[in-house]
Amino acid sequence: MKTIYIAGNFLSKSVGVRGAGEDLAEKLRANGWRVITASTHPNRVRRLIDLLWTAWRHRNNYQVAAIEVYSDLAFRWAELLCTFLRSIKKPYILTLHGGKLREFAQKNSSRLRKLLLSAKAVTTPSKYLQQELHGIHEKTIYLPNGIELSVYPYRRLDAPEPNLIWLRAFHQIYNPVLAIEVLNQLVGEHPDTTLTMIGPDKGDGSLPEVRQLIEKYNLTKSASIMGVIPKDQVGQYLSEGNVFLNTTNYESFGVSVMEAAACGLCIVTTNAGELPFMWENEFDALIVPMNDSKAMADAVIRILTEPGLAQKLSTNARKKAENYDWSIVLPQWEDLFEEVLNHG
Repeated sequence: MKTIYIAGNFLSKSVGVRGAGEDLAEKLRANGWRVITASTHPNRVRRLIDLLWTAWRHRNNYQVAAIEVYSDLAFRWAELLCTFLRSIKKPYILTLHGGKLREFAQKNSSRLRKLLLSAKAVTTPSKYLQQELHGIHEKTIYLPNGIELSVYPYRRLDAPEPNLIWLRAFHQIYNPVLAIEVLNQLVGEHPDTTLTMIGPDKGDGSLPEVRQLIEKYNLTKSASIMGVIPKDQVGQYLSEGNVFLNTTNYESFGVSVMEAAACGLCIVTTNAGELPFMWENEFDALIVPMNDSKAMADAVIRILTEPGLAQKLSTNARKKAENYDWSIVLPQWEDLFEEVLNHG
């Protein structure tokens, strides 16, 4: 049986965040692959031990490994795992993730180049990273994350109400406080505006700061914080909103934005990282500068008041999302794995 070892973040049960690797592993299994995975440990040291131990314990079972590569300390873990895999003569594919990887590469270009050249193939779900790292690795393959389109109920928005949705982790890189600043500006002109914020607390103080701003601006009746929700309920929650706010300062793909698009929400997003590569301003999203609450609030007002704009954004966003269904993305992954298995 074709067997692959996927090494990355499988943390949905421990911290409530489901990574792209978990979805890929699930889809491969459903298509007849045997998939070994690691790691489910949120603790970084235990995660490294688990990654290495799994690679060793199952060394006679898998033919190729697929490794997620992030920046900073997580990059060191990838280096160590790849060194070990080379020692036991296992071929591996690397997938580049994370909006901070470009900054990491600027300071560690030789380390990154050495690691990427050691792989049988390098992929990324980010055209932004593909372009930014071209000088380090010219043959990086663009392979996007997939979504299960059928679980996201679609409705075209013609005259949306001011119901805003925010779906990310509460961490400074996703800038959740910006969503509250935007809400505060909107309620002056549209008092019935609501904001629902969904996502886990990453523990860096962002969530308490959001709660303090809600109290400061007297928005307790307008803003609600849901915390973590099951992955299979994301579509249901998103479909209850009309405008999706994406406030992030870093982005290498943006699964939550794609999920919102699948539901036909009107997207207002910052121009961080991958986002202007993925979305076309004025066509399937409105793109604004980072950390600009006025520009984001103005974009929302346009959606609420400008004839035909909401319908255009909603329709085109859904059409964009249809290109990322697993029925299209999974065969690309399988072709790559097959190529490495046959020639690795």
